[in-house]
Amino acid sequence: MMDKALLEKYDRLKDYLASFGSVAVAFSSGVDSTFLLYAAKEALGDRAIAVTASSCSFPERELKEAKEYCSKMGIRHFVIKSEELEIEGFSHNPKNRCYLCKHELFEKIGALAKEQGINEIAEGSNLDDNGDYRPGLQAVAELGVKSPLRHIGFTKQEIRELSQYLNIPTWNKQSFACLSSRFPYGDLINEKKLKMVDRAEQLLLDMGFHQLRVRIHGDVARIELLPEEFPKFMEEETRLSVYKKFKEYGFSYVTLDVVGYRMGSMNETLDVSGSNS
Repeated sequence: MMDKALLEKYDRLKDYLASFGSVAVAFSSGVDSTFLLYAAKEALGDRAIAVTASSCSFPERELKEAKEYCSKMGIRHFVIKSEELEIEGFSHNPKNRCYLCKHELFEKIGALAKEQGINEIAEGSNLDDNGDYRPGLQAVAELGVKSPLRHIGFTKQEIRELSQYLNIPTWNKQSFACLSSRFPYGDLINEKKLKMVDRAEQLLLDMGFHQLRVRIHGDVARIELLPEEFPKFMEEETRLSVYKKFKEYGFSYVTLDVVGYRMGSMNETLDVSGSNS
């Protein structure tokens, strides 16, 4: 049975969204943005729209899921082109990479919202993100984008619990961040390497692995898996199949990170804490 206090918090979220009059939700088809979009649809009906950014750092599977969800829910869905590699300085992967990306993205969503007569823009960061290294939130603040889940005080776990209760299909979906987060800061990001990472991660997902990352260090793939899935990966047939495929994708060497999956492993060399990566 769902906790009464959590249901009341969800009602506060819908009331807050209803106060906007209309909203454009930045929708990636992830756990948080799907939950936010569901609540916005309940609160505002047809006055809630979804906007998804298409780029080479956004896997095709995620875009497909976004389109299918909006179609199923009867939500007006707009797909905009937001090519990060065309942003000055982005491809050099500076520490404020996420700021550059989010600023450009929300400016484009803002223009679309104005065109559609939408009052507010909302994004799906949650309370757990407050302690992370997230330069993208600076762009959110500068452009006046709303963060309803942080405003009401939702944690990731609460979002998953409510999503399950509300039969939102993403309640147990793995966490995801854009593919650019797989590169060490300062390493050049290009379309070829983004595709290598995308294909590598898709292979592992298709093989039944769950929460994972494939970090790219030059021509080396560093695979992060949940430690409990290490035995499955180390089965000879699986291990050799992964190696063969990764070589086909363009990697020279394939490694398994002995610590396993964790958020923001690329930030471990920075003088900051955490990340959404």
